[in-house]
Amino acid sequence: MPETSPDSSESSFTVKSAVIGILAATAGLMSGLDIGVISGALDFVSREFHASTMQQEWIVSGMMAGAAIGAILAGWLARITGRKWSLVIAGIIFIFGSLGCAVSWSVMSMIVNRGLMGLAIGIAAFTSPLYLSEIASKETRGAMIATYQLMITVGILVAFISDTLFAYHAQWRWMFGVIVIPGVLFVIGVLFLPYSPRWLMMKGRKKEAHSVLEDLRPDSHDTAAEIRSIEAQLTSRKGGFSLLKSNSNFRRSVALGVLLQAMQQFAGINVIMYYAPKIFALAGFVGESQMWCTAVVGFVNVLATLAAIGLVDRWGRKPILYCGFATMVFSLAGLSWLNITGMETQTASIMCVFFVMIFISAHAMSAGPLMWVLCSEIQPMKGRDLGITISTLSNWISNMIVGLSFLSILNGLGGGCTFALMAGLNGLFLLLTWLYVPETNDVSLEQIEKNLMMGKKLRNIGQ
Repeated sequence: MPETSPDSSESSFTVKSAVIGILAATAGLMSGLDIGVISGALDFVSREFHASTMQQEWIVSGMMAGAAIGAILAGWLARITGRKWSLVIAGIIFIFGSLGCAVSWSVMSMIVNRGLMGLAIGIAAFTSPLYLSEIASKETRGAMIATYQLMITVGILVAFISDTLFAYHAQWRWMFGVIVIPGVLFVIGVLFLPYSPRWLMMKGRKKEAHSVLEDLRPDSHDTAAEIRSIEAQLTSRKGGFSLLKSNSNFRRSVALGVLLQAMQQFAGINVIMYYAPKIFALAGFVGESQMWCTAVVGFVNVLATLAAIGLVDRWGRKPILYCGFATMVFSLAGLSWLNITGMETQTASIMCVFFVMIFISAHAMSAGPLMWVLCSEIQPMKGRDLGITISTLSNWISNMIVGLSFLSILNGLGGGCTFALMAGLNGLFLLLTWLYVPETNDVSLEQIEKNLMMGKKLRNIGQ
């Protein structure tokens, strides 16, 4: 049975904790802005710099390469400086990377500055879900972490709309330059965040941790009991690489984290996000209509993620993942069929848009937010920084593989076979969810860790 605390019947929601959570989750805004901006800017950049297909793939994937490096550094950075200051550093790097892209003078300079933006995003993608999991109560943890994914979708939408407006005058440099503004606002906002109570306990600052928890929890909450629970987690001597080397149960949770992030990326979401204009071009949409269709994708993405936040702590993680992967199989199979049979008619073009929107909705409600939620929940405290570092790294490596290969696969296999392949992968992920993914809804991080270290099957560690 899930571990309960004396206040388990009471609401663990406070306005202050919600505001802090939303502010920390805006780290996802940077990732969303970067994903969205390159979608609209890529054609203009490639024309100005005469970029080949391979160079275009590297312009897209330069960010993921930087993010992979950021993910490697993020665990060390978050452990030494704290989660809060890691987010500040990420925001500053993002500002410089955006400015660098805006003034790029060649393909190589664009790739380098995209890598700098990726470095920031890799740090933020590790730190924000980790921070959110450590300040949230078990009753609100799913929605709190899912808010990070919501901010990604908001960033994508804002970038899509901005790109569409600047596209009328082919001002791709402004597409990058304007996203400096939210970067600056993010850095200022993060300066007002409290430190993570679990990080404070790791540093021996028990009194400060107690004070932070009292601010974050309702008056009825037993803060002393939560502090004791965190202390019990920290009694283990081994952590990080030593725990990975010696403890097979930790290796299992790390492997599951890698699998979850690979599933999120190979489901195909960034194929749609990075190359949405090209996909709509296949359906006959050109010029401004092509860009506005892409903006609608961003809007649907936000709405569906909002729905996920409302459902994740009610329905649970696995039922939503089942629905999401099944729906993605359906929508990708539809896109495959349309590409095989042809999209010369207006009806076929409308159906193409319909299937893209269904896919976006399904991913935004399931694999998009829930993989971040699960990866932040399944790692034991002593190995949490390393475990999430490895899973976040796998996310960006998978992302980079998708970005580097999609255009070449599309050109080589054609749309029909490419989308059929993606549909098959999502069918596989549906099976893997049933076999390995645990249901962690309304279970404390401490209980999940206890079940993991007892050697329970991965699918049962949330029981």
